[in-house]
Amino acid sequence: MKDYYAILGIPRNATQEEIKRAYKRLARQYHPDVNKSPEAEERFKEINEAYAVLSDPEKRKLYDAYGTTTPPPPPPPGGYDFSGFDVGDFSDFFQELFWFGSFSGARRRSPRGRDVRAELPLSLEEAFHGGERVLEVGGKRVSVRIPPGAQDGATLRVPGMGGAGEPPGDLLLTVRLLPHPQFRLEGKDLHAALDVPAPIAVVGGKVRAATLEGLVEVTIPPKTQAGRKLRLKGKGFPGPGGRGDLYLQVRLTIPERLSPEEEALWRRLAEAYYART
Repeated sequence: MKDYYAILGIPRNATQEEIKRAYKRLARQYHPDVNKSPEAEERFKEINEAYAVLSDPEKRKLYDAYGTTTPPPPPPPGGYDFSGFDVGDFSDFFQELFWFGSFSGARRRSPRGRDVRAELPLSLEEAFHGGERVLEVGGKRVSVRIPPGAQDGATLRVPGMGGAGEPPGDLLLTVRLLPHPQFRLEGKDLHAALDVPAPIAVVGGKVRAATLEGLVEVTIPPKTQAGRKLRLKGKGFPGPGGRGDLYLQVRLTIPERLSPEEEALWRRLAEAYYART
């Protein structure tokens, strides 16, 4: 059982604000675009998984009580406890007790197994690229294929991995996209902030911007104002009808340190501005 509190480095009585601060700090530290160490990607997945549980009051309550977000099944009528039975033994036990074949000795088929539902937390990067994901479900390792562009709320079906029966039921996984420290997804479009130095915003130029596929160069038109949105066509999420777009909202930045020559230039610009107004 994973200790989500230890993964985020917080006490078990941490407030929601403390959980959020710890997640943001660790997500920035271990984001694959920033941290290139071999273990960073796996650490990033664990951090997102922990946050998905602890940031949700209901899931956190279940996790604190049972060590999982799936509550235990209610006891059977009459108070009998079959928790010690293996699922296969349990099924065979009742077949022998209640299900009899015909006079020729043929055994009746058991009913179809029930479908099992669970949630699948995914980072934006995982949902964007898709691929294979191996999960532990009921003590079994299950391989799940994630289609590129998986959306929040989508259901992924894994045939035959649900409850026992003839045939066995399916495993139904509901995709839950985890919050991202940089990008926000709306439909197939991504939204993010873009820091642009003030001189580049005035005279125009190029800056580098992060996408889910890596860094790209973005052309900044002259006289770009703060808050302006720049559209990168086809840099959003995959989906029916093609890729969405990436919208970058300009956020102006000014230098924190200036050399004497740079400060003199800025003063001259300020004086020219006041002289004109």
